[in-house]
Amino acid sequence: MQIRFSPSMRSITISSSNGFLDLMKVKVAARHISYRTLFHTILILALLLPFVFILTAVVTLEGVNKCSSFNCLGRRLGPRFLVRGGSDSVKLMVNLYKILDQLNSEEIPPGLKLPESFSEFLSEMKNNQYDAKSFAIRLKATMENMDREVKRSRLAEQLHKHFAATAIPKGLYCLSLRLTDEYSSNAHARKQLPPPEFLPLLSDNSYYHFIVATDNILAASVVVTSAVRSSLKPEKVVFHVITDKKTYPGMHSWFALNPVSPAIVEVKGVHQFDWLTRENVPVLEAIENHQGVRNHYHGKHMVASNASENPRFFASKLQARSPKYISLLNHLRIYLPELFPNLNKVVFLDDDVVIQHDLSPLWEIDLSGKVNGAVETCKGEDRWVMSKRFKTYFNFSHPLVANNLDPHECAWAYGMNIFDLNAWRKTNIRDTYHYWVKENLKSNLTLWKLGTLPPALIAFRGNVHPIDPSWHMLGLGYQEKTDLDSVSKAAVIHYNGQCKPWLEIGYKHLQPFWTKHVNYSNDFVRNCHILEPQ
Repeated sequence: MQIRFSPSMRSITISSSNGFLDLMKVKVAARHISYRTLFHTILILALLLPFVFILTAVVTLEGVNKCSSFNCLGRRLGPRFLVRGGSDSVKLMVNLYKILDQLNSEEIPPGLKLPESFSEFLSEMKNNQYDAKSFAIRLKATMENMDREVKRSRLAEQLHKHFAATAIPKGLYCLSLRLTDEYSSNAHARKQLPPPEFLPLLSDNSYYHFIVATDNILAASVVVTSAVRSSLKPEKVVFHVITDKKTYPGMHSWFALNPVSPAIVEVKGVHQFDWLTRENVPVLEAIENHQGVRNHYHGKHMVASNASENPRFFASKLQARSPKYISLLNHLRIYLPELFPNLNKVVFLDDDVVIQHDLSPLWEIDLSGKVNGAVETCKGEDRWVMSKRFKTYFNFSHPLVANNLDPHECAWAYGMNIFDLNAWRKTNIRDTYHYWVKENLKSNLTLWKLGTLPPALIAFRGNVHPIDPSWHMLGLGYQEKTDLDSVSKAAVIHYNGQCKPWLEIGYKHLQPFWTKHVNYSNDFVRNCHILEPQ
């Protein structure tokens, strides 16, 4: 038998296999579906079938095939439009969200007794069979209470860190006393620094001159030691260590008994600089006699905080209250051209830095006639450390600040700076500095709060030459998440902040970069129980 379709697909002719033609025709209904439509339909089915197969496999594996309805399948795997009416759990969550949203703007009833732990909270919920609204109220109250407790604890932590940072550790106090005693009893501790034959080198501009101003003997030793160890030409290094009158004997003893040859070290007290008189430094007397200054740096620090304050900003406010900011040693760098009249270029270093690479290339940097070579602190990967602009330091609600400064101007780092003293002597930087410090005192410290950097930012405006950030890495004293690989590559690392590496509150993973330059076998260090951190 043969079956033949007509070209129009409107009839079918059937003939027998014996060759006789049967006039048997079957008429087919008119074609309403085009070939193209049929082709697209088959194509869509071909695309959907693999998805249906995978879905069926997942259903089988997860046991969803036990569901007896398409609604069950939709609840488990399909989108929400497959669900007729939604599951009870979804409805419950929707209702709970509505209740929580309503309570968001409502006050918690006063005197509500709250559980002190999650297990107590859970037990209370089970025993009292609270409805959803009661549950939500107690949940909100508990979370708000815990949030207050956490913030209160963090504020207390910052306050304790402030006291730890401003206090002198027992070991460092012991070290200063023992070395002072050594100065009075040991002639070797009083020997001239440097020896007479090296005195001309203190003003020789072919040498690399570093300046450190500090009353911390151990910190000064780390700065000097790390710089000499990192130098490619240590015999060309000259350190000018400046300290206050009370620390001078101990500081002198340390470097007299622990020379860092072939480098040259000079130790001087501020009382040995004839230029440092109250007539030349009028800011000091103003600061010392200002009642607001005494209250700011020695007042009750917790009064300035509240439970809702950001702990990090509170830490910054506390740091601004460090007594070091009213110390002459901290303001000393603004007088470098007068203190070292024969030097052309110097690198000034804070006492909380460690030098890890040779710094002699700093003298080769062309400052383009500018005075201060510094790292800008308004851009970098670490947004907490490298996001400092003028608005960070100044109170722009004060008209004197708003009318003279740009809040978006980039700040720069104090603590590792290359200064061109010849260019400096041609400017009025010092007078500008004095003017703004006095204006801040007149305004009862409302222009800025944080130490000596703000007036320096103003005084050096137009006289700063940006240098590569790899020269100076900041934040090791307040940014615990500092990248260790970046730390190891930086030329100078700076522990600015409260968590100094010589304190118990110092970050343990960052301390070894500093402690490796401490001689823990030294008799004075060992006898004062300055122990190497584990």
